[in-house]
Amino acid sequence: MTSAVIVDVVRTPSGKGKPGGGLSNVHPATLLADLLRTLIERTDLDPALVDDVIGGCVTQSGEQAFNISRTAVLAAGFPESVPATTVDRQCGSSQQAAHFAAQGVIAGAYDIAIACGVESMSRAPMFSNAQGKDANRAPLANRFPEGLIGQGISAEIITQRWKLDRETLDAFAARSHRLAAETAASGGFDNELVPAGTLTADETIRPSTTAEGLAGLRPAFADDEFGARFPEIEWSITPGNSSPLTDGASAALIMSEEKANALGLRPRARFHSFAVTGDDPLLMLTAVIPATCKALARVGLTIDDIDTYEVNEAFAPVPLVWQHDLDADPAKLNPCGGAIALGHPLGASGTRILATLLNHLEQSAGRYGLMTMCEAGGLANATIIERL
Repeated sequence: MTSAVIVDVVRTPSGKGKPGGGLSNVHPATLLADLLRTLIERTDLDPALVDDVIGGCVTQSGEQAFNISRTAVLAAGFPESVPATTVDRQCGSSQQAAHFAAQGVIAGAYDIAIACGVESMSRAPMFSNAQGKDANRAPLANRFPEGLIGQGISAEIITQRWKLDRETLDAFAARSHRLAAETAASGGFDNELVPAGTLTADETIRPSTTAEGLAGLRPAFADDEFGARFPEIEWSITPGNSSPLTDGASAALIMSEEKANALGLRPRARFHSFAVTGDDPLLMLTAVIPATCKALARVGLTIDDIDTYEVNEAFAPVPLVWQHDLDADPAKLNPCGGAIALGHPLGASGTRILATLLNHLEQSAGRYGLMTMCEAGGLANATIIERL
């Protein structure tokens, strides 16, 4: 069977996703275009050889509308013959883009593809493409008569059901900032980071963060309209133990191993297993657990065979619940910090995490890496890569 390999994977620094953030003055298509151009230049690849560009983006409205991946490809100066499409699997959009790209290579439909993602949460605010909170309520009324709930309430529910306390969440969030700051200071992100605009480093990392400092933050969802349905909630989710609004882009060059060898390019890792699954849309954030089990079972691996795992830190309870149910080694979990510190630019987060995962595997001489991402609607992707 044809192997799909990663030749290179890069990302922009994470910018604060609000007016005045380090990337807020950059059009999202320009942000992605500049990164695509750099990806091609780093590998000295003729862009005309790219069979498809598959990009993830969640808020596909405003400046991110009209197939932003194609806009970015043209803005990057690629030949007009290079196609592009934009996918939406919510937070896992660029991870799904990587799956589609690699699966296309394995199937023989592509020799070379780029998986990428972009999100400017400062310029295309979250939910600006939805017509109110109840946009999808009517079609789901028979099955979910009370309507679905927001992710923040879902994070509170799993915090309660898994008996996590506020101190545990804040300690994990402080760990994320500490590990990210240590990795940045040691140059651990240097190979994956590409300066964007005037930003050369992640501005979402706060090295001085402590659990004691986070303890003073007020819960973010205590006044949410859905909260009254769950009187058992003790309200523990705050801006400090959640991922921040973030601007950013990321991209991976994926091709068949044969094509890489023919072009004289060094494959850095191969895709070993893929999984995508659905779970309870009310709990919403727990599908990372069955997705991980599915990806492991497909290749006969156990969690102990994995050297590094990246579980997206949309909210602190997500990786903690995953770690508990998989009985996973906490030392292997998000060893460079996660989205609480590094940001969560929605559609770009999948290939952002892929970049961090691969670089850490290379730096630590690990063999297998696993990444998984919770997604709105009770979805999750899981990916296993093997370092070469």
